[in-house]
Amino acid sequence: MMFFLFMMLCGMAVPGCAGTESENTVKEESSVISIPIIFTVDPTTGKKNNQELADAFNKAYAGKYYLDVEWVLETEEEYRQNLRRMNVTDSLPAVIYDVCTIPSFYMMMVEEGRLEDLSPYLEEDLSWKTNIEPFVLQGSTYADGEVYLGPISTSAFTCAGIFWNEDLFAQAGIDRFPETWEEFWECCDTLKEHGITPLALHTEGTGWAPMLIATAALAESKEGAEFMRQMLPESYDNESGLYLGEVLQKLFSYTTDDALHTDYDVAYSNFFSDKAAMIPNGYWLIDQIPENRGDEIRFSSFPEHTLVASPETFGWAVVSTYSEEVKEGAVEFLKFRTKFNLEEKKELMDKNGRTEISQLLQDYVNAYNNNPQIVPNYQVKATGIKGLSESIFQGRSDCSKLSGEMEFHPTGRDTGSYTAASGGTEDYTGEVCADGAGKCAGI
Repeated sequence: MMFFLFMMLCGMAVPGCAGTESENTVKEESSVISIPIIFTVDPTTGKKNNQELADAFNKAYAGKYYLDVEWVLETEEEYRQNLRRMNVTDSLPAVIYDVCTIPSFYMMMVEEGRLEDLSPYLEEDLSWKTNIEPFVLQGSTYADGEVYLGPISTSAFTCAGIFWNEDLFAQAGIDRFPETWEEFWECCDTLKEHGITPLALHTEGTGWAPMLIATAALAESKEGAEFMRQMLPESYDNESGLYLGEVLQKLFSYTTDDALHTDYDVAYSNFFSDKAAMIPNGYWLIDQIPENRGDEIRFSSFPEHTLVASPETFGWAVVSTYSEEVKEGAVEFLKFRTKFNLEEKKELMDKNGRTEISQLLQDYVNAYNNNPQIVPNYQVKATGIKGLSESIFQGRSDCSKLSGEMEFHPTGRDTGSYTAASGGTEDYTGEVCADGAGKCAGI
């Protein structure tokens, strides 16, 4: 009996329990306000993400607030998916992040009042508000005009482009990264001709890696850029949706055979084992590069000097069901994070041109400082067309004229409409073979 009592008492101190909302009242009895949060440990590198940030906050607010971190060994995608489970079990920590990456979940949390409106805090502390880039604040503002996503203050660490292997490029006789989309597709063809797979991609989760490239390509036109500004488009049966499908189809003709039904970890492994020459990703990948890799890894903006960034996608939110004391502490943490990120940005950009900076980091700084076109990340809507990308890849289908709204199935028949090359909308009857190969009747 004493043993079980002892185990129960010890269980109350297990870090994994720190994030439950039900324990909130117990923690507040202490003079130090505990702020539960979950951070991931990168499965590929073993690195504790945001450890420097957590340590700095706890040092700065010692005796007042304590960021009670539960470290979880899982991918960021697994973390995002687990948010849903934790919401159902009422075990969300006080601060959550990447919530906007799952649009339906984000909107549900807002509508149910589960996320704290940060607008009053921003108005009460104008020094915080003025430190936030307008681009970031705009993206963090919901349709009702309220702010439920804690702005991270800068887009400097959220930009994505393409990482590429300079040695593999050289083997194919390519001495620079392509500057136009025409050159990009020619580059992919040249790599294939030399037996080198051009791209490392994946389709699991939101399939965000191919969507980064598709986003950049779509942003090339004014109509495409306007299309991406919609949170959840009513239809993909338009020129932008058509082009999006065409780009995805093209991408999957240049990737590895194991890209289908696999997550990003497979794409990561393929790139860093030299099985593919390029991988789309953001600034954060720089810290995730294996130690045994040398200077052959480079970074470039997407063709037409485009970077993809939606800081709100990584926005951090405060769970509204916690006490006022905990929520105030959580907001202080967001303020601290804003300042922390601004200092990191200044430190990074001040290194521009210094000899001690790595070539890869210099590549990123150059891309960011060279007046790029920064476009919103279409990844937040990728779940709506995930089936399209998988169907295109699986069958290498000839259904490039189909809109992303079309629903595909492994076998059977689908009906709907497609946007014709002429610009009109025509009836569609498609037959998808058992082997996944698609046929578009009437096209």
